[in-house]
Amino acid sequence: MFGKILIANRGEIAIRVIRACEELGIKTVAVYSELDRDALHVKRADEAYLIGPAEAAKSYLNVDKIVEVVKESGAEAVHPGYGFLSENAAFVQRLEDEGITFIGPPASAIDSMGSKTKARDLMKKAGVPIVPGTTESVDTYEEALRIAKDEIGYPVAVKAASGGGGKGFRVALTEDKLKDAYEGASREGEKFFSDGTVYLERYLPNPRHVEVQVLADKHGNVIHLGERDCSIQRRHQKLIEEAPAPSWFVDDELRAKIGKIGIDAAKAVNYVGAGTIEGMLQDGEYFFLEMNTRVQVEHCVTEAVTGIDIVKQGIKSAFGLELEYKQEDVQLRGHAIECRINAESAPMNFAPTPGAIGEYLEPSGPGVRVDSGVGAGGIVSPQYDPMVSKLIVWDVDREQATARMLRALSEYKIEGLTTLIPFHQAILATENWEKASTCSELVEDKEWLKSTAPAEPVVPIDPDEDEVVVRDYQVEVSGKRFEVKVHGAAFGPVGTVAAGAGAGTGPGKKKRSERKKSGGGGADDLPSPIQGNMWKVVAKEGQEVAEGDLICIIEAMKMENEIVAHKAGTITTLAAKEGEAINTGELIATIKSAEAPAE
Repeated sequence: MFGKILIANRGEIAIRVIRACEELGIKTVAVYSELDRDALHVKRADEAYLIGPAEAAKSYLNVDKIVEVVKESGAEAVHPGYGFLSENAAFVQRLEDEGITFIGPPASAIDSMGSKTKARDLMKKAGVPIVPGTTESVDTYEEALRIAKDEIGYPVAVKAASGGGGKGFRVALTEDKLKDAYEGASREGEKFFSDGTVYLERYLPNPRHVEVQVLADKHGNVIHLGERDCSIQRRHQKLIEEAPAPSWFVDDELRAKIGKIGIDAAKAVNYVGAGTIEGMLQDGEYFFLEMNTRVQVEHCVTEAVTGIDIVKQGIKSAFGLELEYKQEDVQLRGHAIECRINAESAPMNFAPTPGAIGEYLEPSGPGVRVDSGVGAGGIVSPQYDPMVSKLIVWDVDREQATARMLRALSEYKIEGLTTLIPFHQAILATENWEKASTCSELVEDKEWLKSTAPAEPVVPIDPDEDEVVVRDYQVEVSGKRFEVKVHGAAFGPVGTVAAGAGAGTGPGKKKRSERKKSGGGGADDLPSPIQGNMWKVVAKEGQEVAEGDLICIIEAMKMENEIVAHKAGTITTLAAKEGEAINTGELIATIKSAEAPAE
């Protein structure tokens, strides 16, 4: 077995991989950005190395630096987790060229399945049913207009060829919406995957999102571990997952069919490790959607119902061992549900809510599992994904698993941070969940979402406001992390040493309470509902707008959030500046009603 593995990721998935390695007797190497110096995955690993500043492009996506640390640390293999470089064929090829084992499929498999157009074409040739649409990129809006009109019809989905996780996915319900959908999907594809090419497919209005987990080794063995139902989503990103799918949607016959599709797809690209075939189920028809060539966020529910450690099996397969299970060994027992505990506000249409955590208490008890990447005193940064943790429960059937999840959610305490816990509690108590609808009628209902707000509003904890004293410290020497103890010294805010040592906040830094606000949030002022980066400013000062008109787009936690006019009138002040950071409550614009003349 490997002696040492580097985990090229952060947060809860990095800790999940570290735990698997510990059980296999493998030493672990963590990498971290400057922002993640105090992150739990850094403290948990045997070794940790600084790889760059907060921006992912300069740290977690820095291939040269990661390869350098692999060599310096003596790691024999790299586990990518999910996100970041996990489906980057060029990165995998670089590791292969350097003689470093990648814990996952070969670069050729990622390349084949990384492009959705290539994957669709490959599956179509293999006889796997795909959603009707193009199998080649659509290079111009004019071409998209013709194909949508003559070949597919509306509604039509526009998707980035290299997209995933809801990024680069736009829907045009009618022809007049196609241009915005085409440009939006292309822009997100370029931004998140450095590939702006898109393709078109028929938009299924309310399908079930059903996927199958596969495992493969280097000896040609491939098995599936049953399906997961991930139909409850917002912005095409998953919120709740369960395994198996409700029996009135997926019976044994359909499960076998879906499983065969997964195995055939994996064999077609000589797959190795853990992977997932995603599909759409509507009116009894199952269509291939895409293959995720990595471990999935929701792998935990499959582990719960099969008893198979997917992460361990992926590591063993990469080392060259045969799978420890045959298809007949796979038995699904009971029911598992996973809720993603994101730093988001459902009442604010799932706007990200980064911030500091105060008291933190995870639920426990029979059948409860928490995969988390933070703890008390931690900070959820707008630089990265909004996930705080994953809460997973298991019980003998769906009804009892739901009751267990509601109990576990009620035990979860995260002070100072707005999360989706109240949303999950509300939706799991509905008849819609009981009947296993996709719950889109609730998730897309802004008034219902507002009703999920907790009775007691969350009071954010601001790490800039108060100083704290700590005694355990970590230091870096030549980019490598060490644990040290300092006695009797006073320190500055969390994550800094005293200002006199040159690493404090400095006299020029303002507390958040002193920063620019919206002036009390008057009826004319449009404050920012979230913290993030001003991606694009669409409106202009002096422009007349109607209520609901787009003013700007704020990027926060990998999402584009459209900010619209809260009233009709004239923009007398436009404070938003493209490319600049913006905090919650800061002024975006002032809009004066027509009957109220501008000052």
